[in-house]
Amino acid sequence: MTKTFLRRAALAAMLATTSLVPALAHAETAEKGGSIVVSFKDDIATLDPAIGYDWQNWSMINAMFSRLVDYTPGTTELKPSLAESYDVSPDGKTYTFKLRSGVKFTNGREVTAADVKYSIERAVNPKTQGPGAGFFHSIVGADAMTAGTAQGLDGIVAVDDHTVKFTLVQPDATFLNVLALNFASVVPKEAVEAASGDFGKHPIGSGAFTLKEWTVGQRLVFERNPDYFVKDRPHIDGYTVELGQEPLVALLRLQKGEVDIAGDGIPPAKYLEMKKSKDFEGMIVDRQQLETSYVTLNTQVKPLDNVKVRQALNMAINKDRIVRIINGRAEPAFQVLPPLMPGYDKSYKGYAYDMKKAKALLEEAGLKDGFSTTLYTSNTDPQPRIAQAIQQDLAAIGVKVEIKALANPNIIAAGGTKGEAPMVWSGGLGWIADFPDPSDFYGPILGCGSAVAGGWNWSWYCNKDIEPRAQAADAMQLPAKATERNEAWSKIFTEIQEKDAPWIPVFNERRVVAKAKRMGGADQVYIDPTRVINYEAIFVKK
Repeated sequence: MTKTFLRRAALAAMLATTSLVPALAHAETAEKGGSIVVSFKDDIATLDPAIGYDWQNWSMINAMFSRLVDYTPGTTELKPSLAESYDVSPDGKTYTFKLRSGVKFTNGREVTAADVKYSIERAVNPKTQGPGAGFFHSIVGADAMTAGTAQGLDGIVAVDDHTVKFTLVQPDATFLNVLALNFASVVPKEAVEAASGDFGKHPIGSGAFTLKEWTVGQRLVFERNPDYFVKDRPHIDGYTVELGQEPLVALLRLQKGEVDIAGDGIPPAKYLEMKKSKDFEGMIVDRQQLETSYVTLNTQVKPLDNVKVRQALNMAINKDRIVRIINGRAEPAFQVLPPLMPGYDKSYKGYAYDMKKAKALLEEAGLKDGFSTTLYTSNTDPQPRIAQAIQQDLAAIGVKVEIKALANPNIIAAGGTKGEAPMVWSGGLGWIADFPDPSDFYGPILGCGSAVAGGWNWSWYCNKDIEPRAQAADAMQLPAKATERNEAWSKIFTEIQEKDAPWIPVFNERRVVAKAKRMGGADQVYIDPTRVINYEAIFVKK
């Protein structure tokens, strides 16, 4: 694979049968100009690419920063971005990238190979307390830096200003996908240091948009980067994110033409009405996605450190009832991987809903009379109602659950603090694939490297026996070993759930977005498989 771009035949064949990678050809012609309004209920936690990791800020960060490689909009096909070309050694362990000349940060300085090295080292550095370090485990020196015993990554070398070389400890079939993640976004060191720990509020990148204004709790204003290196992008002049908008209010404003994208989606109470109404024709985008919503069970907190307790909780949840709460916009889930993901085990049925067995397991764990715990949940509808359904189910086996409904940034902070959140209902923050590979449902949310402060392994689960098996699966090259690789991952996830049960998988949800009729762009750029909303590709129809 020399000076080429990753094309995974087996994966592409799978995705071609779904709605995740439709053809981009359509009758609309992208037009230039215009500004749009996007609404969200909660404030944005950060715009720092090394830290931001929720579906609200992911798209905004993606549009402000650039990476060595990126995706063709609406697809999972990688293409060059900051890199104009790259070479991969025959053993798959050395990647050498040539950077484009003349690409500038919005502070006016040219992007160099040294910036690439600094940015990824910053993402891996435990002092950053970002959730992305585990993605870079294949780079030589990453484990030492994560452990705090090294100050840099020996596996990244800035050969000259426009050449950067990566050396891996083993081949990694997903390494290019990792370099397309927001965590690999390139940032200027001087801007990070000048921000004195607040780079997330004062971001400087080389992407399609720049941040013009951020009034905390009210709005963010983004404008086109006039020096963006991608020709004819972005299409819109800018966009404003209005905060504090209840989803139902946002939909009313959408009807009036005051909002162009209702960022929080369509509440279940309004969904059927909108689907049946001709007034909303052309305004609803409803697509499948690689997503699992789940309850995390903190394996470090008593009595959840007992696997029998975690298994009992899995058996106590009526998932069919929860799916009805959201008007059937999901399928019940019984394993970590979503059905569209390679490695999904169709034969594995997980834990059946069985109150009698759940009570028996609690009794075996010495908790015949149950126990008390706390469940954290997003405060945006329908998440509190789903949390209440979970609360009622667990009460039936003697488990008393206090619900804490908070804004998304507070949920993320609680989940990423060891011992603070015994249980987290991930609804509204459910895991959507960063890239369509089963490894993405392990490393960042179940791997040992993500069981750190600021990480997204909110179960604080770490199985030292699984780690080498996961690394071995990562090293199997695609497409040659696609079947073997998928089988390896399938066994890993089935074993994790069957033996350790760190999660209660609840459902695999479709993503639903409401957009104004004037908004152009194929539907997949509103539910992009790698960006959620692709601000760079959407446009306003004249």
